[in-house]
Amino acid sequence: MNRDGPLRVLVFDSGIGGLSVATCIHEQLPRASIVYLADNAAFPYGDKPETVVIDRCCTLIAKALKQYPCDVIVVACNTASTVALPHVRALADVPVVGVVPAVKPAAQQTRNRRIGILATPATVRRVYLDELVEEFAAHCEVWRVGHPGLVQWAEALARGVPVPQDRLDTALESLKTAGVDTMVLGCTHYPLLLENLRQSLPAVQYWVDSGAAIARRVVWLMGRAGKLEGANADTSTRPQPVTTALFSGPAPDAIAGFMAGLGLQPGRVTEHWCAPS
Repeated sequence: MNRDGPLRVLVFDSGIGGLSVATCIHEQLPRASIVYLADNAAFPYGDKPETVVIDRCCTLIAKALKQYPCDVIVVACNTASTVALPHVRALADVPVVGVVPAVKPAAQQTRNRRIGILATPATVRRVYLDELVEEFAAHCEVWRVGHPGLVQWAEALARGVPVPQDRLDTALESLKTAGVDTMVLGCTHYPLLLENLRQSLPAVQYWVDSGAAIARRVVWLMGRAGKLEGANADTSTRPQPVTTALFSGPAPDAIAGFMAGLGLQPGRVTEHWCAPS
């Protein structure tokens, strides 16, 4: 797709977790225009059949590209990246970047070779996580926690609901007992909970997620495509990092303010946008 105008990035997730990735992209490409697309009408994806996830991802992304032509697509959702990425690549004529739990960098950083992986229950069960651990962290002891509450608590943050710290402490007690020094945040929602996670696990030295690596990949792809001219220039003339935030369901209460707190002030928020039937 040859598109005139400033670099535009489509960031897709089932909810608000992809905002953690969008923040990293904005930090590395401050002049890029971001379109944020959340299929929150179907949130969470982890309990949906793969065929449903594939259909919803492809339908919504195709509609978004038609209305907002983009230079690169970021699928900022572990479940969608696992099951739908080849299908999204087949429908798009621009690069598509997925997300993978950051097991490799965690294994490189740990000092005591004790790593915790915090992910959704669906991700914890997937074979691809077993393969990542076997390939990159076979020399480490690895503890996995898949708790259904964390993504819900992250989503609630956008509505101004505080994280239940006591329940989070209980959910992570096994990791505290294990003495892990490095934590993999294996869901894009979890960096939004980092302040609370640090309170639960004060001894952890390294918190590792995929956001910065995804942003670097976007920079590399756009550089190769000759799309970076002006993308890192002064941002004073563009007040909204996110052109539009599209939600297939109702937009979370106070989402514009929440996004502004992440440095992602949206120009427009649209709810019930092109939701698949």
